[in-house]
Amino acid sequence: MQDHTIDMLAAGDDVQPVVAPHRQRLFIPGPTDVAAEVLAAQTAPMIGHRSDEFEALFARCEAQLQQLFETSARVYIVAASGTGLQEAAIRNLVSGRVISFVNGAFSQRWYSVASGCDKAAIRVDVPWNTAVKPEQVADALHAALADGPVDAITVVHNETSTGVMSPVAEIAATVRRISPETLVLVDAVSSFSGVRIPVDAWGIDVLLTSSQKALALPPGLAFCSVSDRALARAADVKGRGWYFDFLTLEKALKKNTTPATPAISLMRSLGVQLDRIFAEGVEARYARHARLAERTRRWAVENGFDLMAERGYASQTVTTVTNTRSISVKALNAFLARHDMEISNGYGDYKDKAFRIAHMGEVQDSDMERLFAAMNEFLAGQN
Repeated sequence: MQDHTIDMLAAGDDVQPVVAPHRQRLFIPGPTDVAAEVLAAQTAPMIGHRSDEFEALFARCEAQLQQLFETSARVYIVAASGTGLQEAAIRNLVSGRVISFVNGAFSQRWYSVASGCDKAAIRVDVPWNTAVKPEQVADALHAALADGPVDAITVVHNETSTGVMSPVAEIAATVRRISPETLVLVDAVSSFSGVRIPVDAWGIDVLLTSSQKALALPPGLAFCSVSDRALARAADVKGRGWYFDFLTLEKALKKNTTPATPAISLMRSLGVQLDRIFAEGVEARYARHARLAERTRRWAVENGFDLMAERGYASQTVTTVTNTRSISVKALNAFLARHDMEISNGYGDYKDKAFRIAHMGEVQDSDMERLFAAMNEFLAGQN
């Protein structure tokens, strides 16, 4: 029986869930394992999405998300993946040109989204496995501004495909210095709640994320903070659509609800998980992610592997290990599966040339030690 199983035991006429202890199985960069009580929250009876009960749940989640985003502005909650909010940011905030910095698969996706929305997207390629640097942003902005205004830039904070974290604070400051009217749009899908991102202090106009990674929730929800000036910009942009229209979302937000039917069961899980995050303490959560990242990098080097991410820019939530020992990643995962664990192969062209170990969400020190013990056993059999 899996440790995530929720047994139902009769107590008189009542049936009460007995929640098993959390045991990490997935060490992949999403979806991540979800704590049993968070999963169980989805089984509560359905309620009306225009009821007082739902609006109270929504209001509580909104306030806690504002704390996590470290923003006094709004945070929109939508039933979608993070990619949906990539499109929302483009459709709401770009009427002219946007610069997309591409240093991995998901920053490349954001460029594709912008092009797919028929925007004038300027692609700036940065070598994969390296971070987007402020000086690269400055050069691209200066070059683009010679031909007119730039509505926004897009950048991925934490490239899930490569395990590289870009210095968003410095990037945002660079944009504000060179082109104050240019909006800063940041994808933090695989870093949010695993590392501190003070949205207001850093001057980020849109920070988007989704539920199934460091937040350790079931897939299906996405969240984005939107600055006051970004919302004002949206009012002047045509063709925003409807489902992701920031002005429509804002109108509903003021009533503690969403324009369309929300994912009520997922919202219940969100409420439970946010309580758990604040019970752990956000600083303790960030410290845990940093500690596990360092432990993972140390394991890789000690066992004869290299680290793929540029030195000084390694992710705090997922480590990409260069497969310098030419092991079979498929065989490794088959071995781990017998121990009820799984890691990820390299992404795209890096398949079999690398593997990725995620240490985000609810992963604890004991989980990593259990994983490394199994991986060491596999490696011992390769000699």
